[in-house]
Parts: sequence; structure tokens; C-alpha cells
Amino acid sequence: MLRTLFGITILLATFMSAFAQTPQAGFDGKSWWEDVKFLADDKLEGRETGSPGLHQAQEYVIGQLKNLGVKPAGSNGYYQPVKFLVREISEKDSSLALVRDGKATPLTLGEEAYFGLRAKLASEVEAPLVFVGYGLNIPEKNYNDLEGLDLKGKIAVILTGSPAAIPGPLASHYQTAAERWKTLRAAGVVGVVTIPNPAFMDIPWSRITANRTHPSMDLEGEEFNETEGEKTSIVVNPANAEMLFTGTGHTFEEIAALAKDRKTLPRFALPLSIRAKAKTMEHEVESANVAGKIEGSDPSLKDQYVVLSAHIDHIGIGAPINGDSIYNGAMDNGSGSALLLDLARSFHKSPVPLKRSILLVWVTAEEKGLLGSKYFAAHPTVPANSLAADINTDMFLPIVPLKILTVYGLNESSLGDDVRKAAESLGVRIQDDPEPVRNLFIRSDQYNFIRHGVPALAMKVGAEPGSPEQAIFKEWSTKRYHAPSDDVNQPVDLASAAKFEEIIRALTITVANEPARPAWKPDSFFRRYAQGN
Repeated sequence: MLRTLFGITILLATFMSAFAQTPQAGFDGKSWWEDVKFLADDKLEGRETGSPGLHQAQEYVIGQLKNLGVKPAGSNGYYQPVKFLVREISEKDSSLALVRDGKATPLTLGEEAYFGLRAKLASEVEAPLVFVGYGLNIPEKNYNDLEGLDLKGKIAVILTGSPAAIPGPLASHYQTAAERWKTLRAAGVVGVVTIPNPAFMDIPWSRITANRTHPSMDLEGEEFNETEGEKTSIVVNPANAEMLFTGTGHTFEEIAALAKDRKTLPRFALPLSIRAKAKTMEHEVESANVAGKIEGSDPSLKDQYVVLSAHIDHIGIGAPINGDSIYNGAMDNGSGSALLLDLARSFHKSPVPLKRSILLVWVTAEEKGLLGSKYFAAHPTVPANSLAADINTDMFLPIVPLKILTVYGLNESSLGDDVRKAAESLGVRIQDDPEPVRNLFIRSDQYNFIRHGVPALAMKVGAEPGSPEQAIFKEWSTKRYHAPSDDVNQPVDLASAAKFEEIIRALTITVANEPARPAWKPDSFFRRYAQGN
């Protein structure tokens, strides 16, 4: 009896000792939500890049960092200034028309099509159209939609998506503007017409086009010019896409059905041209990334950095929806920006030894094409080879209980193994990207770190395919994504946010303290970027 009690005492003491050594962050979601409420307040007017509202958000973040003793890590205090070229279109002085057998049929801008402004548009272009399916050339899989087509001087017509045989991260990579245009330009293409895949549209066409004349941006400097030679960029409403295929022996309905199932698409010349006239204006604007650091303690590892990133910008003031024109961006991405602050707060209140340093980075201009992180990854404020990992948080959507964690980049690096352990220790199941066709892996800031060889991932609250929770996410995307209703009046699950924060904290501590820095998996496509450094 005494021996049994003694054994229990020893076990209990061991358990309590281990418990005492476990970092207790004490997240409850409340301080996180208070930060979101500030960042998504109407007075910040949607945090448009370069706007006073965004600057106010950045000053709020910096004030919090100072109070927490987080040291500045920008090139100018906490700031890293970034210069942008702003591009706008005058629609009243612009036009589109389809030309068939010498007869021009005007297109209604906004209803049937609109100009994309990421490229520097030529004032006038007229060229034949060729449907190139998904428009992908993926040498690693011996897949090439352009093979056998005469594309010199032509405009490529693309339906967004990829064939099921191509792994999601690989397909996403080749659908980026830089990689796609590199392929098309080499084939002699002069412009691109994109048809969004109707099966995978995040938001309805009416909302997509509501802000089509909103200013676009690009980074200043030739090193960032990824669309040189693209004379026109046009997006066509899938509801009107049949007009492109008349007389080809194919219908858009047939092609869209194949794309919905991610099957191989036919490719063929279209019996018409497009005539595009675009009047654009340009000017410069300056914004900034914000960076702070929590220094590590290990003499040999503290000069390596675990980057925690989130974009702090949103899309500002836009077309009114239900009388509201302020696109507050509470979830996108007030949620991620607030999470970084809450993590800094937790490390201050509940210190834990960190061997590597933590670099907190709030990037600008994500909504303009991941531009702030593109600049930071190309010109980091610490030595480039000191970046050990990036853990990015963007719109993680704690609107249902956190039982499943979706991890983008799960199987690409050792970070996937680390986050699996962190999540499962809290009873949360891990899943890989359940909808790779939406290209979320390359649609947020972690991708720019990956392009510079830094292992990275992003995470969101997940759901089982076909579950009620997935239906909630779908409804959120349809009604609130990039809409004024993404504000602080929407329901959130504070317990879900708190558990998500705990996972990110645990992952950060693990990565900061492991003897070896994170590594790409041997079979990861993205490993080549690290090898090239």
C-alpha cells in the first residue's frame, strides 16, 4: 500500500514538474479581438495601401510593440519604406470589342468583361484569340497546354484551374502571374484573356467587378517587373464566355464541365479577334512594412530568425454594398495582424527561452498582389540567409470551433511535421489543402518567402468536406470576403481563435528551439529555391 501511494506520489510530482515547464500562454481570444476591433474600425477606412488609415494601423502596432519591449527591426526604426507605382484606368475612355469576320461587337465593361491592371496596358491592341485551356507549361510533369499552337502575336484565352494529375502546390506555382507570363511570352503571346472557373469562384461576378476601377499597384524597379511585354489583360464573365466559342465546335458549358472535374481541356484557335483600347494613368505612392524582433538567447542561434508574418493592409473604400463603402477587413487580415500582436503579448507575459530570434513582420500591399512581402523577401531587414522559416497568418477564420486545421504547405518542409505535433497535442486534426484548385498556397505572403528558399506555411481553421462547417465558410466567402460586411459586427468564435493562437505559439517555440533549422522535404518542388541560394 505504501509502495503504491509512493509510486502515485512520484508520478504526480513528475506530471506537475512537466506541467510547470510547459509554457502557459493563457489565450482567451479577448485581447486578440480587441486588436481586431481597432484595426477594422471605420475610422481606419479599410487600411488601403499608402492611406492615412493604414498608417494609423501601423502606428497602433508600433505603439503596442514599444510597450512590450519588442525591438525595432525595420530599415527605419520599425518601418521598412516601400515605393509603389499606382495604375488606374479611365473606363469612359476605354473599350473592348470582339471582331468576327470584320465586324466589331462591343463588350459592356463591368458586365461582360473588364481590364486587369497588374500589367502596363498598351493604349491599343487588336489580335487573334487562341484558347489554350489552363495555359500551363509544367516541365516536371511533361505537361504543356501551349504545345503545337501558333501563338506568335496572339492573345491567349485561359480558363483558370489545373488538371487533377498536377499536384496542388506545383499547379499553383505555375499559375502565378510571373510564371504564367514567362511561358506565354516565350511563345509569342501579346496579351491574356482570363475566364474565371465558375466552379471555383470565391465571390460572385457582381462583387468582383464592383471595384474593377480601383487603383492597382506594382513595386517600383525593374527587378519586380514580371509582366514586361503583356500588352493587354482582360477578364471575361463566365456567364458571357460562350460568345468566344461560337463556331468552334465546342461550347463553354462543355469546357467548364471538364474544368470542374479538373480534366484535360481542348485547345484551339478561336475564329475572332479582340480589339482593346485602354486609357490608363500612373502615379507613385509610398507605404511601408513594419518589423519588430524578439531576440533569442542562444549565442550560436540568435542570429537566425523565425518570421511571423501577416498583412496589415486591406482594400480601403470601394463600391457601396447595402449602403456601406468601407471595406473594413476584420478577418482579412485584421485577424492575422492582431494574432501577431497577441503572440508578442504572450511572450512578454509568459516568457519562455527562445534560442532563435523571432521576427514579427506586418507587410503592406498584400491585396495588390503580395507586394509588401515580395519586397521584404527580396530585401529583408536582416541578412537573407538568417531567415530560418516563415509562419504566415492570413484570414484564419475562427468562425467555427477549431477541430481541424488546414495547413498550406503541409508536405513541403519539416514545418509540416512540427505543426502536426503542435496541433495534435491540443486535440486538433491536421489536413492538407482540401481545395488545391483555388490556389491558396500561392495567394498569400508565405509564397514570397518560399520563392527565396525559406521554408514556409500558412494555416486556417478547417472543416470536413461537405460538413455544415464547410457550408459556413462557403457562405462567408460569398457574403463577406472582400465586402464591407467583413467587419466587427460578424460572429466570431473566441475559443477557436485562442486555440489557433496556442498552436502558432507552440509551433513558433518548437522552430525557435530545434537544433536544426527547418528543411525542405527531399521531394518538394520548392526545395530548388533553397538550393539556388
